[in-house]
Amino acid sequence: MPGCNHCHTDEAAVSAANPGFRKVLWIALIANAAMFFIEIGASWRSGSVALLADAVDFGGDAANYALSLFVLSMALQTRAKAALVKGVSMGLYGVGVLGFALYAAFSGEVPVHTTMGLVALLALAVNVGVAAIQYKYREGDSNMRSVWLCSRNDAIGNLAVLGAAVLVGVTQTAWPDLVVAALMASLGLSASVSVIKQARGEMRVP
Repeated sequence: MPGCNHCHTDEAAVSAANPGFRKVLWIALIANAAMFFIEIGASWRSGSVALLADAVDFGGDAANYALSLFVLSMALQTRAKAALVKGVSMGLYGVGVLGFALYAAFSGEVPVHTTMGLVALLALAVNVGVAAIQYKYREGDSNMRSVWLCSRNDAIGNLAVLGAAVLVGVTQTAWPDLVVAALMASLGLSASVSVIKQARGEMRVP
């Protein structure tokens, strides 16, 4: 509808200035940074590519939350530029995970499924909690939307890692782990396209 985008932008600016959203970002930043270190260690212990992909994603999200906090009170175009950076980083993450999964496919190492499962459950609890407190901000500007997409994708990825852990235990092969890593990469690429498209549109708003 004509004029809807302008109204939506004004509402997003009001939401972005909300102290509640800033608090949500701080909680998400701390939770993601903690899970990055936990999953990095668990991924090397278990030999899981999916866990490693999730760990890198947690680290990237923590950096993105820090960037979101930095630009939160700035003009829409500045927030859109920050979202553009995050969108590009999501795309690079997706490409990198696909490359690492391809490399791991030739190593033949079978991940430790019990470690995968336990860490995936912990990560799922963290991401569901973060996504829940971000839910009401999901329709904001591209910067706010990118925050929501990060948490949504992470929760989906954790469910997939948990399923892969079960299948690795049943089949005693690495393929479920590699398939889930590829799925997580695809989610990152999809979110990248969505955020970049919205950010570019907002950068053209006078």
